[in-house]
Amino acid sequence: MQMTSTSEQRVSMEYYLQNAYYKTASLISSSCKAISLLAGQTAEVSMLAFEYGKNLGLAFQLIDDILDFTGTSASLGKGSLSGIRHGIITAPILFAIEEFPQVDAIVERGLDKPADIDLALDYLGKSCGIQKMSELATKHANLAAEAIDSLPESDDEDDLRSTWALIEDLTQSHYKN
Repeated sequence: MQMTSTSEQRVSMEYYLQNAYYKTASLISSSCKAISLLAGQTAEVSMLAFEYGKNLGLAFQLIDDILDFTGTSASLGKGSLSGIRHGIITAPILFAIEEFPQVDAIVERGLDKPADIDLALDYLGKSCGIQKMSELATKHANLAAEAIDSLPESDDEDDLRSTWALIEDLTQSHYKN
């Protein structure tokens, strides 16, 4: 999906988020919904499970995309900057384009040349792209936590501990800005 996008799609936040959903969040959201249905939960609980999985998956993918810029090859288990080196435009670059419209022309050229990648990364470093991406990931983590918090009350101590552990995990920063 990313490799066959049009130039307009490549610089669209809506397209990026749709792609992030299909890449990661769709599996998690569908799995969460299926588990709740198989467990005999109501349609309302199943939709909350779906919302939880969707937002958890989006937060996960957003953090993964941040780590592509901030992580090391050793910590990632793959080369850092692998997305941009393959011409994949993620939200940090999209946010950089908002601040520095000239980055759009660099992206338009396809990021085939190392000098273009370096130039785009220079602009990214000057922008708030990573910070805005972090805020977007936190927003989706909080939405996932809200879905969990909206589940019907339970007196089971294990349920309560699990719910609060998930909320705490989701709202903590597990990446470096």
